[in-house]
Order: sequence, then structure tokens, then C-alpha cells
Amino acid sequence: MRRRYEAWFLRFGLADGSGAWWFRYLLMNLGRGGCPGVPGAAPVQVWATWFPREGQPETYIQEFPLSVLNLGSVQGRPLLWEVGPNRLEEGGCRGTIDVLGKHISWDLRHLSHFGVTLSHKGWIGFSRTPHSDAVFSGEIRFGDRIFRGDPLGIGVQGHNCGFRHRNFWTWMHACFPQPDGSIATLEALVYEMPLGLVFRKAILWHQGRARVFRKLRESRRDREALRWSFQATSGDGTMDVEVDGSGTSLHRLPYVKTDCSGTFEVSNNSRARAHLRLQWRDAAEPKEFATEDGSVLEMTGNY
Repeated sequence: MRRRYEAWFLRFGLADGSGAWWFRYLLMNLGRGGCPGVPGAAPVQVWATWFPREGQPETYIQEFPLSVLNLGSVQGRPLLWEVGPNRLEEGGCRGTIDVLGKHISWDLRHLSHFGVTLSHKGWIGFSRTPHSDAVFSGEIRFGDRIFRGDPLGIGVQGHNCGFRHRNFWTWMHACFPQPDGSIATLEALVYEMPLGLVFRKAILWHQGRARVFRKLRESRRDREALRWSFQATSGDGTMDVEVDGSGTSLHRLPYVKTDCSGTFEVSNNSRARAHLRLQWRDAAEPKEFATEDGSVLEMTGNY
């Protein structure tokens, strides 16, 4: 299509607590080769963002021409995304980019127990999470530093696309490791739809069961400080959620519009704090989940 973006991304916090990584494989406007003549708008891009525990986030983006892209399937697997040494397939990915004098390479595998389509609105686009409670293993080389482990970290692998980016959205995902070794996750998404409508949905994965919350009421949305608070209800009960993406890990990036008219700013913190208070209707006491840096919070636009 001449106007459409599609992105596959991975976000995970390192097991040693030293920081978090965000990798993004992006396609845009393949029918016209990106946005010709617009800086930062190549049709094929690979992003790597490092969120250190101490210090400012760093983003590196390498652009590629459409001619080097290979899309398809191999040996019965549903996905193959390949540009030179950069490759994405079901259950893993690898990459090598050299940007701004920095060499970054990675070879990662991930396993999970839960995947979901959070939103699917036809031509408007979709937001999917093939791996919500992902455990990552492998290696990342970042200049002279090497991150290696099995497990290397925990997080999420997502996939979204659209005819255009929405005028506003708020998205979060959090991992809460449990005493039995499992991972509970919470994902929530709010975005603008046509005719003044707003999509709202949250999904909690816990103890092998997914619970969907469609009634979501926001009490705070602060894009400048990157803080979000909301209450969500379902037939099972109510949850109160607070996500704090303020601090040194708050990162602001320009995204190119699919109509090639310019850019807009997206705020992201992949080391956000999150707190969840859950009250089931059949439980006497509420249950609480918390993480100091195991959440990601992203916002753009106002409403």
C-alpha cells in the first residue's frame, strides 16, 4: 500500500536490572517507497533503544531501501522478515546496525504462554501481542558492552499496523513476576477512532487465565510527566492501575506521519513503574501487583 505502517517490536527489562531494551522492525508506505525526500522516512527501518538504569535513553535507527527487504515464510513458519543481517521470525530475531559511530547487534529467542489481539479494526489497523509474558534469552552487543543470559530478561513482543497513526493513544504493558515462577502481565490501550469514538481495553493475564476489562475510566493522563491512572471493571471485579513513566528514562521520539506531511512526538518510558490493585468480586481481600521498572508506558496526542 502507498500509505500504511507496520511494526514488530520487542521490549524487555534485563534480568540483572541494568536497564531495558526496545527493538523495532518498521515498514512504512511500501507502495511508494516510504516518503521520498523526507529525512528519517525510509520504507524499511530497524530501531534499537537502550534504557539504562542510570542515564538517558539512546536511540539508534538504521534505514534501508525497499529493494533489500525479504518478506515471506520458511520451513512452515508463519513469518520471515529479513533485511541483510536483520531478521525477525516466530520465536526470535537478530540484528546488526551501525549508526552514529555505534555498533549494535543482537541474537534473541523468546518463549511465552500468552498471546492476544488487543484491537482489530479493519482498515484502521490492529494491535496484537503474540508474546505477552515473554522470557528472552540470547546476546546483545552494544559497543564494548555485552549482555548475555538465559534468561536475559522478561517483557513483551508486539505487532501493530495502521493506515495512519492515531491522533492520540496511550498504551502500557507491565510484567509482574510471581512467587511460583510465572509472570502475570497487564496490557491496556486507549486510542482515537473515527466519529469521535474512543477505543478502551485492558487485559490481565494471571494464573493461566486472561481477563478482559472493557470499561476503563481514566483519572489521570499526563503526557508531559508521562503518568497514567485508570480504573477498569469487568464481570469478575475491579482493578485500579497507576503507571509512572517520569524520570530519566522518559524518552521522546519523532514518528513520521504516513501522509509524509511531517512528524509528531511520541513519549515512551520502557522502565516505568506500575502498581495494580485488584479486587475480585468473590475475594475478601484485594490483591496487589507492583514493579519498579518492569513496565512500558507510551503516549502521544491530547484529548
